[in-house]
Amino acid sequence: MNSDLTLHLLATPDSVPLARHAVRAHLGPGASPDAELCVSELLTNALAHLGHGTAVTLRVTGRAARTRVELTDPDPRARPVRRDTTDGDESGRGLALLDALALQWGVIQGPGSKTVWCELELDPGHSRHGRVALITGG
Repeated sequence: MNSDLTLHLLATPDSVPLARHAVRAHLGPGASPDAELCVSELLTNALAHLGHGTAVTLRVTGRAARTRVELTDPDPRARPVRRDTTDGDESGRGLALLDALALQWGVIQGPGSKTVWCELELDPGHSRHGRVALITGG
């Protein structure tokens, strides 16, 4: 059985719930919602920074204890950077959220593309910073 999911999408608002649904179906019942949330953030960042309709490829690898989520886009120059935000900011929290949920994340730049990736534990109690810290702000 192939444990990979690959979706070729256009970065549009409609692609976000479509990708979340595909990831939920792929990972199965009881899977952590963290993977869906990371997919949403990666797609939303691509939409915001690369523009509506940009072709992207979403890959989800693994279904056991550890899952890797990757989003590849055609712009190697638009490197994502985590920003510090304040309570009044309406955006800019996507990479901070990814950092809080994932065991690790990063960017691979190629000659004509880049891939933003993260690795997650499917058990939500095992994120790098701990689920309780994220929920309580501690």
